[in-house]
Amino acid sequence: MNRSAIHTQLAWLCHPAQLAESNARLSQKLFNLQQYAARRCLGVKGPEVESPHPEDTRFVEAEWSDTVSFDIAKQWYLILTHHLQDMVYETPGQSARTTRQAAFWSRNWLNALAPSNFFWSNPVAMRRAAETNGESLRLGWQNFLEDARQGAVRMSSTDEFKVGENLGTTPGKVVFRNALFELIHYTPTVKAVHQVPVLIVPPCINKFYVLDLTPKKSMIRYLLEQGLDTYIISWRNPGADQAGTTFDQYLQDGLDQAFRVACALSGQPQVNAVGYCIGGAMLATWLAWSSQHYTNGDNPVASATFFATLVDYHSPGDIEVFIDPATLDWLDGKMAETGYLDGKDMAMSFRMLRPNSLIWHYVVHGWLYGEKPSAFDVLYWNMDTTRMPATMHSWYLRQFYQHNNLIKPNVLTVAGHPINLENISQPVYAVAAEDDHIAPWKQSFRLNHFLSGDKRFVLSTSGHILGIVNPPVNPPKRAFWVAPAERHQSPEHWKQAAEHHQGSWWDDWMQWLKPRSGALGKAPSVSSRQYPALGDAPGSYVLES
Repeated sequence: MNRSAIHTQLAWLCHPAQLAESNARLSQKLFNLQQYAARRCLGVKGPEVESPHPEDTRFVEAEWSDTVSFDIAKQWYLILTHHLQDMVYETPGQSARTTRQAAFWSRNWLNALAPSNFFWSNPVAMRRAAETNGESLRLGWQNFLEDARQGAVRMSSTDEFKVGENLGTTPGKVVFRNALFELIHYTPTVKAVHQVPVLIVPPCINKFYVLDLTPKKSMIRYLLEQGLDTYIISWRNPGADQAGTTFDQYLQDGLDQAFRVACALSGQPQVNAVGYCIGGAMLATWLAWSSQHYTNGDNPVASATFFATLVDYHSPGDIEVFIDPATLDWLDGKMAETGYLDGKDMAMSFRMLRPNSLIWHYVVHGWLYGEKPSAFDVLYWNMDTTRMPATMHSWYLRQFYQHNNLIKPNVLTVAGHPINLENISQPVYAVAAEDDHIAPWKQSFRLNHFLSGDKRFVLSTSGHILGIVNPPVNPPKRAFWVAPAERHQSPEHWKQAAEHHQGSWWDDWMQWLKPRSGALGKAPSVSSRQYPALGDAPGSYVLES
């Protein structure tokens, strides 16, 4: 049993008066449910004793309300679930951190026990089985076997997509390759391009083509159409042979090498850098490192854009439940056996943060209803996981998440230089997503508190992926707030003063980025004698499983 759950139970046992009061409230609700059930049996339908939360879609089908037995089962489950969750948050004499951990694990157990997750307590599953003469059960069994074969509950069909054929198809060349990454330089689509290139650092815990999905969703294609000379890092999917790879190597042999190659190919002294998620944290660390490393005015980065990036990990959201000494020690032991953290383990950790929508929804629809997973490019990418080398990942979790050392001036030493984020003087454009559960936007906003240069901050609607993969469409699907950010501002104060717009923030980004991208001129060659084409985009590393 999880330690936080044991602590919560002991805390309640030490406060018998409060426990009795809580149990009395539960007894009253159950008594009210008995009365409601008696009225329903007599044909009298009144207001429910306990209703699902507005975002809870497990019980939206009419059978859950129209059939008396399932209506009572649904409400009994909701009463118990809501009460136990409330008890966790009301636990007397317990720290906020322990409460969050206990709430997370209890929520996952309670969600797993929902009547909607089991055939004989799910009226929709039984109806479909009857309507299809059992065909839905046969198809559900096939879905279960395929999920078991792949080692994960599928969120998307894997048959309709193939990277390089209908995902990640923007033309370009691999112009550099080492043991950590391939650098892709994309073929210009317009005659005149801005001379200062854009180089994107995607997260190394995912594959880069989330920014190059289908043509209509591709940020890469959008940047090319805007006349920007565009590069992206494609990280290698490390195996056991790279277990000892360090964070220092990711910065020096990864980011720093990529910036120097892009400068050499473009003939420009600097690039505009973009970092996404952990790629943004790596970019921030590199910028602080480079302020010490490049001291003669030869820093190869002119500006920085951050997507859904944390540098202050004090309150990193629900993922915090996995960041405690015991869990990290266990994870170190697991990685010591394999040399890496398997991508499926990491993906499941993130899915557990939203279990109903990211796990049980697909169990019910796939296993109980027999529905074939839909073809959704973002979900396919989400299942196309990558590994993390043991040494680098352990260091990252402990130094950033556990100890929050990135924001502490000169506490971290990376590749021979002390790290102080206040040394970052490049202009910054930072984007966060309102519903992001991986990099909560108010915590992402704290990036502005540590950097010295000019800062423009954007808050987009939607979440960690769709808040960023957010192309302009008509009519607009999303909205955003935008305004300059100051070091003294709170996120709430910034939002009150920010401008609100319908649509995508991509156009606003272009208005900020293009004046920093140099004059328009002839597009440079995609490759050169020094950096010849090693293959076509999307390269070979992205295809590694």
